[in-house]
Amino acid sequence: MREATKQPRISQQHAALRSAKSQHVKLNPTRRAAVESSRVALGEPGPISCVPYVRAVTGMGIIGNAHTWWSGAESLYARGQVPEPGAVLSFRSSGGMRLGHVAVVSRVEGKRELRIDHSNWEGPGIRKGTVMKNVSVIDVSERNDWTAVRVQIGHSDAAYGRVYATNGFIYNRAPGSTPAPLMTAGGSGAAAFEEVAESASGSLSHAAHLTETMRRLNLDASLR
Repeated sequence: MREATKQPRISQQHAALRSAKSQHVKLNPTRRAAVESSRVALGEPGPISCVPYVRAVTGMGIIGNAHTWWSGAESLYARGQVPEPGAVLSFRSSGGMRLGHVAVVSRVEGKRELRIDHSNWEGPGIRKGTVMKNVSVIDVSERNDWTAVRVQIGHSDAAYGRVYATNGFIYNRAPGSTPAPLMTAGGSGAAAFEEVAESASGSLSHAAHLTETMRRLNLDASLR
């Protein structure tokens, strides 16, 4: 999606993300300026597109529209097919989304589901340029490599949209580096994101729904 505009609301989660940005990637002045400009845009009222939103909350200095981020990350950031909190999910250009899309992984739920925070993804009751958080995404790729996904429709995870092709995940660290130890949210200095190994209390109905969704898609329904 196209770079653009502005939006308020910098959450505590996003503040933590910004303070936890990669210490291994040194940005040149142009990239640093792009990050700062995106943070200013996020702090102002109005809609915001996916690129400045993701750049603002991650501090990743990739330049260009969303469909160029995968190639733009080469030699600057690590890339891969395994989701982790804080990584950027890179969507390919496709019909109806010619500029691609980027989103931040906020939570890994299991083998076939994660949660994202992103902006400018229209849907029922969602205006263009709106920031959406805790959005469910399911992997429908044959190899469980996240190259084909479906994103929750609107404000409810009761239904998912069409299949979108993705490149994979861009990690906020230099190529060849290892991920930082994962910290659960809540403690002093804790990371903003959390990966769960077991279903939280009250999540059984959603787990059942997701299992049924995966069954209908003829995929591995095991979530863990």
